[in-house]
Amino acid sequence: MPRHGPPPPKHDWPARRAYDGGWQRKLYDAGYAGINWPKAYGGRDATLTEQLVWYEEIARIAAPYVGVNFVGLLHGGPTVIAEGTPEQKAAHIPRILRGEEIWCQGFSEPSAGSDLAALRTSAVRDGDHYVVSGSKIWCSFAQVADYCELLVRTDPSAPKHKGITWLIMPMDLPGITIRPLETLMGESEFSEVFLDKVRVPVANRVGTENDGWRVTNVTLRFERGTAFASEMYNLQEFLRGLVAMAKQTGAFDDAGLRRELGHYAAELDALWAMLKLSICEATDTGVPGIGASAVKLFYTELYQRLTETGMRLLGRSALARDPLAGVPNDTILFKAMQSISLTIAAGSSQIQRNIIGERILGLPKDR
Repeated sequence: MPRHGPPPPKHDWPARRAYDGGWQRKLYDAGYAGINWPKAYGGRDATLTEQLVWYEEIARIAAPYVGVNFVGLLHGGPTVIAEGTPEQKAAHIPRILRGEEIWCQGFSEPSAGSDLAALRTSAVRDGDHYVVSGSKIWCSFAQVADYCELLVRTDPSAPKHKGITWLIMPMDLPGITIRPLETLMGESEFSEVFLDKVRVPVANRVGTENDGWRVTNVTLRFERGTAFASEMYNLQEFLRGLVAMAKQTGAFDDAGLRRELGHYAAELDALWAMLKLSICEATDTGVPGIGASAVKLFYTELYQRLTETGMRLLGRSALARDPLAGVPNDTILFKAMQSISLTIAAGSSQIQRNIIGERILGLPKDR
């Protein structure tokens, strides 16, 4: 890992693609890429439990994260394995695993974020192509992506959860305009993507026409389930860092703070147990279960509360983006701002509560 070198500047996207793709290729050559994926597609057929051990170990040594490979590796690729045609699997899965093919996500729209089924981007069948027009927002890594997992509306007369289709869209097609968006954290991994009569081959459709909402739920279960495993371990490391900082500054002498940090440790243990339960469900079914929504909700809201405690410990020094006197202001501030987005990304906390209420607890559906 040390020979791979430090990461490039965050706004140098070609360098970030080369860095992340190079690390992914090293993992592939060593047999650690997609370790729970089928051997037929370059994986190792390892169990999801073994994958969880792998996540723990790479987080423990602070190895490079998947980075720009996130969408393809953690939910786009698994969706193609679960729902794609043999031709789609052969074309994309090996290249994703080798870090040669980068994907972005084209789900949310300016008027259809958490209410994803309200999307309006249209796709009209014209022979062997869909003609796609509309816009997407929060498209992770669009500026370096080769392909986009794209949701489109193919039947505008159908109820909003019907008439949706899941497409694999090449990002070099005519009619695509990408505009990066800088976030509160100073990152620019999200983009707006504008689509003006983009012709996407029908052969790039995953699943049948108008069955995209079912396929989408497969994708979202991957996104909300095992995809956050290494971050959950990192959150445990973050808590240990807060304890060390509190001891360094003398704040740990406060019994109330010690109790608060102890509660966080217990909640993190419970979260890890929930993740293992979700992984056991996925082992039985091949995809993460609906309990993945509970894992995602618990993780992101705990993350937010934990970083708020970190900001409180920093006091006025939280105004500084750089470390001060050995205190990790930069890390705590970055995570605090990131935590705001995490309760929105992959379905907001409100959406997760609806899913948990309706599909796990059996409460009446929100009409």
